[in-house]
Amino acid sequence: MAQYEAEVIWQRGEEPFLDNRYSRRHVLRFDGGIDVPGSASPHVVPLPMADAAAVDPEEAFVSALSSCHMLWFLSVAVKRRFRVDSYHDKAVGTMARDARGKLAITTVTLRPDVRFSGERLPAPEEIAAMHHAAHDECFIANSVTTEVRCEPVLAAP
Repeated sequence: MAQYEAEVIWQRGEEPFLDNRYSRRHVLRFDGGIDVPGSASPHVVPLPMADAAAVDPEEAFVSALSSCHMLWFLSVAVKRRFRVDSYHDKAVGTMARDARGKLAITTVTLRPDVRFSGERLPAPEEIAAMHHAAHDECFIANSVTTEVRCEPVLAAP
């Protein structure tokens, strides 16, 4: 069993707190030693209490799904002997009310555009099959109830 750790660090500093106008800026520290600026989303908490330049939990969630899918896609492609030159995904998460009436990221749509080179180039249906296999293996997608859609660009290189 593997364990994954992250630290979330917030300090009030000199700001008041009880007026609910405190900064939501914080640090996300990962076990590899990197610190990432974090904040509440400006869609949820108004500026200046939120920091639009920092990563918010909703963005991190969408990013985790996109990153996991990409890593599995690359693994599937190499096993099928297709050389991937680039992978670019502009993933989008949609916040809406779920079946219980709670706000949730109800849909994440991945839009990966993958470019290949070499003597063996995958046909659009092979690209789609590799995305399907990657989605089936993605640990993050298998861990959430959010609908995760994959709408890859299927044009051959």
